[in-house]
Amino acid sequence: MKTTISTLAISLAMLGAATAANVTNQDAQSHVLIVTEAGDKIELVIEAGATVNFCPSGCFVTMPSGDKETLGGAEKVEIENGKLTIK
Repeated sequence: MKTTISTLAISLAMLGAATAANVTNQDAQSHVLIVTEAGDKIELVIEAGATVNFCPSGCFVTMPSGDKETLGGAEKVEIENGKLTIK
């Protein structure tokens, strides 16, 4: 029973990560995204070369440049030369 519950918890965690958007920072410096999800705003720091999963159920993202995007939660996003590109 314990094994079944553990396996279910791990499967659900993996499913959540698989359906979240992810952002990869291709730049040499870190960037801060303002992520608004369910009315809550957070600052998400993306270090140089890092990939971060976020926004599992849709959100709004604002770059320091002021560029804004709406995400549904399954996009692959890249930051290159300070610009956000959705793939």
